[in-house]
Amino acid sequence: MTAILAIDQGTTGSTCLMVAADGAILGRGYREISQHYPQPGWVEHDAGEILARTVEAARDAIAQAGTQPTAIGLTNQRETIVVWDRRTGRPLAPALVWQDRRTASRCAELRSLAPQIETLTGLVVDPYFSATKLEWLLGELGLRPRAERGEVAAGTVDSWLLWCLTDGRVHATDPTNASRTMLFDIERREWSEDLCRLFGIPLSMLPEVRGSCGFFGSADPAFFGVPAPILGVAGDQQAALFGQGCWSAGEGKNTYGTGCFVLFNSGTQRPSSGKGLLTTLACDAQGNCCYALEASVFVAGAAVQWLRDGLGLLADAAESEKLAASLASNDGVYFVPALTGLGAPHWQPRARGTITGLTRGTTRAHLVRAALEAMAYSTADVLEAMAHAAGLRVSALRVDGGAASNDWLMQFQADVLGVPVERPELLEATALGAAALAGLSAGLWDDGESFLRLHQLTRFEPTLARPEARALRDGWRRAVKAALAWAQDEP
Repeated sequence: MTAILAIDQGTTGSTCLMVAADGAILGRGYREISQHYPQPGWVEHDAGEILARTVEAARDAIAQAGTQPTAIGLTNQRETIVVWDRRTGRPLAPALVWQDRRTASRCAELRSLAPQIETLTGLVVDPYFSATKLEWLLGELGLRPRAERGEVAAGTVDSWLLWCLTDGRVHATDPTNASRTMLFDIERREWSEDLCRLFGIPLSMLPEVRGSCGFFGSADPAFFGVPAPILGVAGDQQAALFGQGCWSAGEGKNTYGTGCFVLFNSGTQRPSSGKGLLTTLACDAQGNCCYALEASVFVAGAAVQWLRDGLGLLADAAESEKLAASLASNDGVYFVPALTGLGAPHWQPRARGTITGLTRGTTRAHLVRAALEAMAYSTADVLEAMAHAAGLRVSALRVDGGAASNDWLMQFQADVLGVPVERPELLEATALGAAALAGLSAGLWDDGESFLRLHQLTRFEPTLARPEARALRDGWRRAVKAALAWAQDEP
């Protein structure tokens, strides 16, 4: 039987799917990976454990499917950086995770260069990205002399897994991952010599950049029993965008997780950014490069978790749907969940959670509903900023992630946006995107639409009158102003 092994290596674990030609999931495997916090603000992974757990999850999926993979698609946590010995293939340091903040002071030193760096990379100067992490590893661990002699290889998690799975034959990445390192020129589509010089990173230690949909070598048979070709690679959010079928300008997706990750396809022309928006590279319908805008809402599902665990207002997250639906309206109660600051499009790290409109009639249902509404308002704010920056109109929103299973929230999202919200039957869009890229390269599907038709969509049409929707958003904007005023008035 023909099947694609989709490897989704994430921050907390590795998920692997065996996807058949008809879109059916033949097998599934999952393994957690350990999180290490050696100091406040430091977050590390063991690169060897990432490999081991990923292989275990893949073998579980293959065993459950009862067939060998025809090809492999790979997607991964982005920005996390790994360095290893070219001769032995052993990691030379812990993997520094995208959440790691140890280079915050270095990023502050680079403030004057921020406009030039953003012009080249589409990114803001922040420890989130790989460049300062790699600079720190080379400097603090004394690896730079070895790197200059060609003895050290570096790359994001996809590069590390590709190297290992091909037994050191392939040192490569794809444009979507390269564009998250703060070392890649997104217009010329190549590593920036100027940025490598700025961070003291030998160009020779970085991986070759290959197209997302194409040949990345074959996995050694010792791993999965056959020399399966690796035919698709993309960073997790871009893989989800592809798996959701957002291949054309004006199409976007939102992943509702702890926070929200919103990506908006802006086509072949590079859009303007600002307002906390990042410009990144994504994939069109053929897996070739296109531009996308990306933004993060820091707190989404985490607000519901806080209501459950911190305040005891919920028995479980699923109860939130019933409570929200029990009210005819929000009765003017708004919750701005800036529990860790406000992300795009406001980008105010000093903002804090703010609840407005409380009265004696306010109940726990109002607070729960306000937390769900906040996800929809925040998403609408970000998409509005993206559409304006790209000079495009939002045609529809594709959704995935845990909170996307909440029907009340999805309907409210459609009502607030005024455009349809479309939810696939399988919410594992990241792994499916990797499978789609590999399957297209293998000729398993003729085009992206052929793959997309295999998965049924639930469509939520807007039903709320536009004046009522505008009034709700006006109330949200007032609440956000209150949160921003609190931050700005801080002594």
